[in-house]
Amino acid sequence: MGVSRFLLLSARMGAGHDAACDELSRRLRAAGHETVRADVLDLLPGPIGGGVRGFYHLIIRRAPFVYSGIYAAFFRHGGGPRPGSTPLAALAEGRLLDAVARSRSDAVVSLFHLAAQLTGRARARGRLAVPCATLVTDFAVHRQWLHPGNDLTLCLTDADAEQARCVLDRPATVYGPLVPDRFRPSPPGAAHWRERFGGPRATVLMSAGAWGAGSGFARTADVLRAEGYRPVVLCGRDERLRRRLAEVPGTAALGWVDDMPGLLAASDALLDNAAGQTALQALAVGVPVVGWRPIPGHGVEGVRRMAELGLSDYATTEAELLAALGRLTRDGALRARRVVAGRTLLEADVIRPLESMLDG
Repeated sequence: MGVSRFLLLSARMGAGHDAACDELSRRLRAAGHETVRADVLDLLPGPIGGGVRGFYHLIIRRAPFVYSGIYAAFFRHGGGPRPGSTPLAALAEGRLLDAVARSRSDAVVSLFHLAAQLTGRARARGRLAVPCATLVTDFAVHRQWLHPGNDLTLCLTDADAEQARCVLDRPATVYGPLVPDRFRPSPPGAAHWRERFGGPRATVLMSAGAWGAGSGFARTADVLRAEGYRPVVLCGRDERLRRRLAEVPGTAALGWVDDMPGLLAASDALLDNAAGQTALQALAVGVPVVGWRPIPGHGVEGVRRMAELGLSDYATTEAELLAALGRLTRDGALRARRVVAGRTLLEADVIRPLESMLDG
């Protein structure tokens, strides 16, 4: 096919959606296509988009029980009338259509669930004239990702794609997680991090995401240290969290890290609380993942789903956590199987399904 222009709709909600968008843009351009990007929250009028982002930022870090209730009402599948994001999608439709017209895009790809509702609604109403795809970045395919107006849904697993086909009666297929090529076994930066940490202890990395979300990091660090591990916490851009955890004896508390491939390769395991980009990056490098103290909503469901798929362990008690680390931080058949499963997940192509959507 010839050169096509894709409008990619992401959202600055943490860093994961934008990271996936960056990599999709790179791959599309490498395949000879053009890309234009927009933040779906910027398509909302006035201060609404910033308000949505700020509210989510607040509750995910300070009031997770509120987000848990919102997720149960708005995102989980269930019978009967359920609240959704249609009002927000309606508010953004005009600016979406303007963005498509201005950029002369041939297709739209949504990498955030509100964008999926926006494009699906506009396409179903005959307002959006170009094909649109939803690229689900979560292991938990909640109902806000799914809209029958979208021409194609891309999911991380065969089971999720089958679920999307059954719910929507529309095409759905699998794509490999959008992890950059620099996340690979034995990246060059690993030696630097090993030298920095020093000593023979196994390094266990804990991720708080870009926003420093999660709970119990200090307690977990104490437990790990008592069992002979070296705890390292990724605090993202939360400097307050970094300063607090830096005071925990024997704990390395890091802010934003640019050399994530090297840091992951220097680690013996990742404790993950969201089943997001950091977990996928660990799988690409070949580092075992253990789900631990997940954030509410999509975090809990995603962590459970990864474990069900055999991509990680999910520990619910400190005893389970230490048992999982005991199995996974030493070479053996289980660790090898996890590495193979993670790399296999990455193999599916993302470009061909999008090109096929345009070919009709």
